[in-house]
Amino acid sequence: MVCASTAPLDHEGTSRSGRNQRSRGQASLPAPTMSNTHAGYEEGRMPGQAIIVVGASTGGVEALLTLAGVLPPDLPAAVLVVLHTSAHPSALPRLLSRRGPLPAHQATDGAPLQPGRIYVAPADHHLLVARGHLHVVQGPQEHGLCPAVDPLFRSAAEAYGPHVIGVILSGHLDDGTAGLLAVKRHGGCAVVQDPDEAVAPGMPRSALAYVAVDYTLPLASMGPLLGRLAAAVAAGAEHRPDATPETAAADHGGLDLTDGGAGTPAPFSCPVCGDVLSEIRDGGLVRFRCQVGHRFSPESVAADQQAALGHTLWRALMALNERVLLMQRLAREAGHRRDPRARRRFEAQARAAEVQKEQMRQMLRTVTDAGGDTGDERPPAR
Repeated sequence: MVCASTAPLDHEGTSRSGRNQRSRGQASLPAPTMSNTHAGYEEGRMPGQAIIVVGASTGGVEALLTLAGVLPPDLPAAVLVVLHTSAHPSALPRLLSRRGPLPAHQATDGAPLQPGRIYVAPADHHLLVARGHLHVVQGPQEHGLCPAVDPLFRSAAEAYGPHVIGVILSGHLDDGTAGLLAVKRHGGCAVVQDPDEAVAPGMPRSALAYVAVDYTLPLASMGPLLGRLAAAVAAGAEHRPDATPETAAADHGGLDLTDGGAGTPAPFSCPVCGDVLSEIRDGGLVRFRCQVGHRFSPESVAADQQAALGHTLWRALMALNERVLLMQRLAREAGHRRDPRARRRFEAQARAAEVQKEQMRQMLRTVTDAGGDTGDERPPAR
């Protein structure tokens, strides 16, 4: 798929945010045109339906509801949504169905992909795409999240190549950036919500910084654009090409733990499991992955390290508090036994532990304050 780049609201991204320029002004967009050289297909002969994959986080509920309300009722594409959420069941499918013309459902493993439907990733499961159907799997967290945006985008790109339209909406940090790179690498189209409109602009800004984004625009204009892009794909042909080695990996229904190659060992460990992290470079984007399969961007690994440090200091604070209580109790018991030497020793140890406890409390407060501006929106550990 080639996205038109002549409309005032079009965005031709570059690999650096300093060279990205968001066009403003007119709300109307011309129908996207198909290139006669793109991805090996002749003009008007691109096979298969369009797949629209959407990722969002903080501010994402409002953004998704707005987007659902402006999608065309005859959208010739399946829409797959990942919203960072807790492990509790989500009411998002019901809310999306009420807001717009397309029915929304919680994705289930093995469900067929049907155009004109919205599929929402369930809590605590990654949503993946295979040719013609969905996979819902439990797997290693990515960016400390499950579901995460990157696995959905990667699997869709591998399964449907140039028929994929990747959409990044409001959210902190940078989940979705690596996935949107995969969409572009496989010939798909990249659409990003205008960061100035997003409640949390981190995810849109990260995508603009590292991905050659095709369109950056407000949500109100996104529905008609997605309808035109999907129609351009659907009008091409009825069947997608036979499986190739590049797309065959997308049909196994599991998470690809080797995506991006082996990488090089990093000098720090996985903050989730303690395994050694490997550093993987994808153009200008740096990612980290452990052998278990946990994946991180620099932003997310920093946020997880911050959280792990806070948990470690909190456990140390609790241990020191317990030591103060224990030493005080032993001092009282020594007094009852009329053992002054033992009482003085335990009292001294209690005072020393009290000083250490206050020092640890100050250190914990400093670490907590330093981590307060990370934009980390992940649900608390269970």
